[in-house]
Amino acid sequence: MSMTKSADHDAYGPKEVAALIETAGVAKTALPTAQMLVLAMLAGAFIGFGSASYTMVMTGLDPAFGPSRMLGGVIFSLGLILVVVGGAELFTGNALMVMAAVDRKITLRQLLGNWTVVYAGNLIGAAGLAVAFGFSGLLDGLMGATALKIAEAKVTLSPVEAFVRGALCNALVCLAVWLTFAARSAAGKILAIIWPVTGFVLLGLEHSVANMYFFPQAWAAGSSAPVSAALANLFWVTLGNIFGGAGGVALAYRFAYLGPTKS
Repeated sequence: MSMTKSADHDAYGPKEVAALIETAGVAKTALPTAQMLVLAMLAGAFIGFGSASYTMVMTGLDPAFGPSRMLGGVIFSLGLILVVVGGAELFTGNALMVMAAVDRKITLRQLLGNWTVVYAGNLIGAAGLAVAFGFSGLLDGLMGATALKIAEAKVTLSPVEAFVRGALCNALVCLAVWLTFAARSAAGKILAIIWPVTGFVLLGLEHSVANMYFFPQAWAAGSSAPVSAALANLFWVTLGNIFGGAGGVALAYRFAYLGPTKS
């Protein structure tokens, strides 16, 4: 029996991944708006499930204790695993579509159109799940108290802190998505997701779609956090997510592996 490993089981190389991500970006813009919206709503709910699980696992633990946060990060990875393996449209991961836009395989209008629809769908899915948890009764006890603390910590961030934490967060999220394109199996994709996502949660970074769930969850648990403060946080975190994902990962890898842009 030959001991030579089949090329079919090798991971894709970085240059192959870059090409695959560009192709995926083109395919995303071809989705009908209704289908895109439904897939985005699913992604918002999936990230919401990860966020809800994080809330529960942190209940009764010291949120400043590193090992506790690491456990929370592993549990939170559920959200991106569902998005990638299950198939859904996530705003933060779609920052990688900038690669296709730079090569003029999609137009700026198509890129922004996708981002707009997906962002709106993510918000509907995440907030809708938070409302469902509010009716579940799970937020009436200790889990609800944890939900309040999570939201309170987020509204105290300054615009600079929210922006920088958002940029660093989506650099790791997009790196996780990048690694999933290198994997050829579902198990490989799951392993690729866990560690970058665990890292950003462990470090206390900010994910816009997760915050779309965390704030409504806190309000369902009785939080008095101002809506204006939540919107301000979401604004700066979203800008940071775009900067970190599109600029920090997508454009850097596009230049490194697909060559300088001709435009």
